[in-house]
Formats: sequence, C-alpha cells, structure tokens
Amino acid sequence: MYHSTLESKQKIGNISKLSFRTKFPGPIRSVEDDHLRTEDPIGVDIIDESLYYFKSNIFFSSFEIKNEADRNLVYLTLYIIECLKVIANASNRNAASNDLFQLALSMSSIPGDPKFPLNNMFQKPNNVREGDEMKSYLTQLRQECGVRVLNLAWPENDVPSKWWCCFAKRKFLNITLA
Repeated sequence: MYHSTLESKQKIGNISKLSFRTKFPGPIRSVEDDHLRTEDPIGVDIIDESLYYFKSNIFFSSFEIKNEADRNLVYLTLYIIECLKVIANASNRNAASNDLFQLALSMSSIPGDPKFPLNNMFQKPNNVREGDEMKSYLTQLRQECGVRVLNLAWPENDVPSKWWCCFAKRKFLNITLA
C-alpha cells in the first residue's frame, strides 16, 4: 500500500487542499512549491502521485489513512477507475475526451451527501462556504485528472492502451464513485 508523500497546511474538511498543475478554472491557481517533494526536481503533484501509485494501490481492499493527502489519493484512485470505464467504452479519443469532461462536471456529490460513497472516510463541510469550496476543488481535480488519464490510457488516436483499460473493471476498496 502506497501513501501520499505530499503535505499541505490548508484543508477543506479533512481533505488536503493540495495544489496541482491545471488549466481549468477553480480554487487552485498554480502549483506551490511547498506541496511538491523536494527530492523531485520536476515536481510531483497529487494527480501525478495518484497515477503513479494507481496500478499498485488498485489491488487493495482496505486503505489506512495516514494523512489528509491520503484522502485525496483514495478519491483520485476511485475517479481514475471511472475515467478508465469511460475510455474503455468510447468509440474514439475525441469522444472519450468529451465524455470525461462531462463525467467530471456531473459528479457533484461531496462528503456529507447521501450519494457520496466515502462518507465513512471524509468529513462533511462545516458550512455552506466550505461546501462550495470543496465542490469546486473536487471538480477542478476531476477535470485535470481526466485529461491526464486520457493522455496515459489513450496516447494515440487509434486505440486505448489495454494496459490501462484492463483496470476499468476493478474496484478499489470495494467501492465505486458512480
């Protein structure tokens, strides 16, 4: 089991508000150096880390949360599976890209909502403002993650990678986000 090595002083509920490289609008503007591992000269953000550990962590049916960033890692691992399902069922790369964008926007439940599958790990927001910030942060995180998963799982225009799509049918922690 691999845990996140990233840290942040900022939190939303009990989720770490980690910076990441993104082109999508939202509460994260840019990557801040204090969220990146110092031994990595190119900088690794939470999405990179989730993708890097995905193929190892996917086989676990339990996950011990050691820090707030681990919650981000769990959420993104589950979201990567949803992305792979979309990619595996898409007719072409452009359709997959559009479907992933729609998926990122359509998943609007946050901790505390009855439909949110990780309520036992995540703390619900303390107030409406924090809830809006969490919803915006998770949406921005999903949008950027979808783009990166697509670039890995469907690197060329012809067919998706079987080495990524084979994980579309797996469950992490016996949970699905959708």
